[in-house]
Amino acid sequence: MDFQSSSEFNDAPQMLPPPPGTFVDREELIQHVGDFAVSQGYVVTIKQSKRDRVVVLGCDRGGVYRNRRKPVDESSAESLRRRKTGSRLTNCPFEAVGKKDDGLWKLSIKNGAHNHEPLKDLSEHPSARRFTEREVLLIKEMTEAGLKPRQILKRLRQSNPELLSTPKHVYNVKAKLRQGNVTVCPLGDVLLREDYHRPFERRVVRVRNFKSLRPQKTAVRNNYQSVMEPSWRQRNPPRVPNLIGGRFVDSKSLTSIDVVNPATQLIVSQVPLSTNEEVRAAVFAAKRAFSSWRNTPVTNRQRIMFKFQELIRRDMDKLAMEITSEHGKTLTDAYNDVLRGLEIVEHACGVATLQIGEFVSNISNGVDTYSIREPLGVCAGICSFDFPAMTPLWMFPIAVTCGNTFILKPSEKVPGAAVILAELAVEAGLPNGVLNIVHGTDDIINAICDDDDVKAIALVGPNSDVADIYSRASAKGKRIQCNIGAKNHAVVMPDASIDATLSALVAAGFGGAGQKCMALTTVVYVGSITPWEDKLVEHAKAIKVNAGTESNADLGPVPGYENGNFIGPTILSDVTVNMECYKEDVFGPVLLCMQVLPLISFSVGSHISKLVFVVKLHIFVSQAESIDEAIEIVNRNRRGSGASIFTTSAVAARKFQIEIAVGQVGINVPISVQPPFTLFTSSKPCFAGDLNCDGKGGIHFYTQIKTVTQQWKDLPGNVETPTSNSNGESLQLLNS
Repeated sequence: MDFQSSSEFNDAPQMLPPPPGTFVDREELIQHVGDFAVSQGYVVTIKQSKRDRVVVLGCDRGGVYRNRRKPVDESSAESLRRRKTGSRLTNCPFEAVGKKDDGLWKLSIKNGAHNHEPLKDLSEHPSARRFTEREVLLIKEMTEAGLKPRQILKRLRQSNPELLSTPKHVYNVKAKLRQGNVTVCPLGDVLLREDYHRPFERRVVRVRNFKSLRPQKTAVRNNYQSVMEPSWRQRNPPRVPNLIGGRFVDSKSLTSIDVVNPATQLIVSQVPLSTNEEVRAAVFAAKRAFSSWRNTPVTNRQRIMFKFQELIRRDMDKLAMEITSEHGKTLTDAYNDVLRGLEIVEHACGVATLQIGEFVSNISNGVDTYSIREPLGVCAGICSFDFPAMTPLWMFPIAVTCGNTFILKPSEKVPGAAVILAELAVEAGLPNGVLNIVHGTDDIINAICDDDDVKAIALVGPNSDVADIYSRASAKGKRIQCNIGAKNHAVVMPDASIDATLSALVAAGFGGAGQKCMALTTVVYVGSITPWEDKLVEHAKAIKVNAGTESNADLGPVPGYENGNFIGPTILSDVTVNMECYKEDVFGPVLLCMQVLPLISFSVGSHISKLVFVVKLHIFVSQAESIDEAIEIVNRNRRGSGASIFTTSAVAARKFQIEIAVGQVGINVPISVQPPFTLFTSSKPCFAGDLNCDGKGGIHFYTQIKTVTQQWKDLPGNVETPTSNSNGESLQLLNS
């Protein structure tokens, strides 16, 4: 929030104390007091602080004189001559106290009175004489060059004629530089307050021991704000921040999880296991922001989404590289991850037309009724690791454009893309508190499920977690949708096109290292497998396994293995429906053969040419004598979310389409996630909930219907209530 300049103050500021309230953290409370103080013509400073418990703020100016010396006893001999007594200015009695209570900071006013007149011009206050970050850097450079304070000040005034500082102020800065209380970056890049949401990108000037809370804008200049470097940026490796109330903040938790690059085994960053207090703070910030955000015109919310998608396109390379470094997938797959999420943001730009209600005129004599869609309130999203960008974008753009506020819990394995997307959302203009991020594992998920202020939860995750989360959230009366991993099948008919079918199977089974919920994991051949076997092996051998950043990589590393993550494409044959590999998720590349094939060995990549991979892939093959038997195999698997058939027979395709019991059906194409403007469907138990996430289903999930019946009459008497009898004829009842 920008401060008003002194010219914008009222003619007679009333020196009112700031209104008490509850705040997400200490910094937000301090900022609130500082902002309000400037609007009232005074400046506050920190008088006392116990960082994790209490902060006392006072006025940085006094106006009452008192005697420095004790009064002289006039009865003594020395009373013959009155001594002139000295005096000094006492502190202003104004005092505001912030205390931490149950994870939130509460402001109270201990003394709201002042003993001085309001500042007519903020440039009168010494805080206005402080230097910008760029000026501090120039002072350091010119001091090292041997210039004196007056010479330095003269040169500074050449670029800033309105500079009010004196040589004494230059000398003080030089002293602080010598003492180490002022740190400047060697590149001299300046980062102002509004750039807090762009971590990992710029070096900043960090100034310590400047205690006065100065306004961001004054009549003199608006860029003298010194910036404290956030603690999470000072770590190596960096610690991923939470986003609470519009501010990226380091978690108070001392426990972190390493995010490891699966291609290099190097630590990329650390994810904090946030505290329950931080979850409550995020929920509070979202709840506080909801009332104003829901009343923001939908066209304004859409404009933010337009800007958001523009920024995503601008930082596409950065997002893709972040995904590859954390997840391991190739850059091509990473770009596709972002592009798929971008489609959802573009869909959110037109969400207004999908929120239109219905109107029925004159349902009874002079009575109209209409329905409207309203946002739910605070919603939450829990993400899986397979799509670091698409999964968060699957959730919060639609939710916030519908008028909700949102809490996102990214996967602890791949948090970077979600944080970058949050930075871009803030840059696009999303108000403070509308989007919040809290990192962690099961404790954070449980806290979100148990919080009564969270109205809806969207979840994408593994089967082992979903059942407990669904039960816990449902028991609290929350609206919830759960998308779960699936065992998807491909049925290959004898008349299928060999080349086209093989290309589709290899792409759907091996793409993204098979780590996606709609991957084809099981191939069921109808008839003989002989025409397919050799060419299937040839396609598997042609796949290049390498680090995702390498241009020739077709398959990147698979995260989660301490002793190496490069797993080549593997083919399992002679698989039956009773095998564990068929019953459970393998979450890796998958293709099928009926015969036992020799293990395939091949080397990958010039820089890792000494590594040889024994291929052990995870696509399972069964053989069926007819299409009926193939359909029965697919339908018996309760984990099936989608299935495809490859054939040149329209009759077989139509039979398959009608009789197959899955939500997603492909005919001569592999299973893929549908465009966001269509309805994504899945079958239980691969989906739990009443409303899906895409298309109109997504809008309906994040909104609720309110029906209004109205009657306007000239007479102020009784109101008629419409009803009907058993024959459907309209009746009129009078309410007394």
